[in-house]
Amino acid sequence: MARLFGSAALFSRRARSLALLLPLIGAAALVLLPSSAALSTSAWALESGAAVALEPLTIVTDPKGAHPVDHALSVEVMRTEAEREHGLMERPYLPADRGMLFQFDVEQPILMWMKNTLIPLDMIFISRAGVVTHIHENAEPMSEAIISSKGPVFSVLEVNAGYARKIGLKPGDLVRHAIFRP
Repeated sequence: MARLFGSAALFSRRARSLALLLPLIGAAALVLLPSSAALSTSAWALESGAAVALEPLTIVTDPKGAHPVDHALSVEVMRTEAEREHGLMERPYLPADRGMLFQFDVEQPILMWMKNTLIPLDMIFISRAGVVTHIHENAEPMSEAIISSKGPVFSVLEVNAGYARKIGLKPGDLVRHAIFRP
């Protein structure tokens, strides 16, 4: 089963159960319920505007070509369900050299959305080995449209809209960070 994550909020457990019924009851009947999960320290920091820890991440475009290029970012890593639920919600901007990396426990299909997210984003879906598998460019702010990973992934990197195109990112490129296995 694919799970819905994003810069807005995850389905609550009850709403995820309803999502299983979606093919039977139709999209119009799907109701998104608020999550009852308590915010972790990092998610609270995001909500309150407090400083959060940044970690280095490098995207390598054209890694097997004659001229691979490294692109350095600083990322906040969302490791817990509460952190992933909150994501980039309600933030008015994201600095150009920053991103948010969503880490999951296992490779799985991921569904994301932009509800309560104020800024347009590129979503980069990444395998356990750090290989870009799919890119969704220019996700629309405040949208409840579902954005699919189009297959199992271990992580999703969110960056400002236009960044993926600017650096020439494509499936097969690499992402280097401590969470990925070489």
